[in-house]
Amino acid sequence: MVNRPNTKAQRIHRHKRVRGKVSGTSERPRLNVFRSKTNIYAQIIDDATGTTLVSASSLDQEFEGKGSNCEAAKKVGELVASRAKAKGIEVVVFDRGGYLYHGRVQALAEGAREGGLQF
Repeated sequence: MVNRPNTKAQRIHRHKRVRGKVSGTSERPRLNVFRSKTNIYAQIIDDATGTTLVSASSLDQEFEGKGSNCEAAKKVGELVASRAKAKGIEVVVFDRGGYLYHGRVQALAEGAREGGLQF
């Protein structure tokens, strides 16, 4: 029998390690990324109060197209940036959620930067 590593548990362990160092405040909230096999989600969170300020995903009604590719991730990044700008949020801390900064996570970050968020 082949022992296959539990990649989900490894990702959660990495995320917990990063979360020990990264937290969002009211002045500089945290931009969290979660990617599933078929969709990608982004939230801007104020950890001091434990509230989600802004969220966007590839499941939103305004979103068109397939949600599991880099183009979709870039659109979600731009969407979360525009919603954040509408609420007066310009500077965030990026939390990659234990994923590698590559592919869809990187595309979401670049889309958010192009949308006007600074991190």
